Amino acid sequence: MSSLTRDIESYIRELFEEAQEHQLSLRRKELAERFGCVPSQINYVLASRFTPERGYLVESQRGGHGYIRIMKIRFANAEERISHLDELVGNAIGEQDARRLLTSLQERGLLTPRERLLIEVALRYLDEVCRTPFDVSPYKRDVMQAELLKRMIRGLVLA
Repeated sequence: MSSLTRDIESYIRELFEEAQEHQLSLRRKELAERFGCVPSQINYVLASRFTPERGYLVESQRGGHGYIRIMKIRFANAEERISHLDELVGNAIGEQDARRLLTSLQERGLLTPRERLLIEVALRYLDEVCRTPFDVSPYKRDVMQAELLKRMIRGLVLA
């Protein structure tokens, strides 16, 4: 099943490259027929692979003449990018979610591999400090991680 998911994702990404646009309109039914799957599989690919964290917004209209519109997120300036990243991080973020976000930011070209590694090291250190001598609650630790992550990303984006 995962290879079908990858195939559908690859196909949609290829359509973006061919169109050289920041927006793509598709029909769920036609995609499902093309890949020999149920429309809910298309929904799964859109919900898991074309997310705001990965730089996409998806608009969908169901029904006989329904459509799917996938848009690449674009920013007019650094402040819009920072606002978007602040929303993605939120007020608290766990270790796994932070890693997934950093991976996505690197894939989107918003962070270099070195910047990603530096942020991961800082978050790992914060996690170690919070667990041993200070025994900070898991929620407070996630709040501190979110704040550190936002500040580091903000510093890199504005630099």
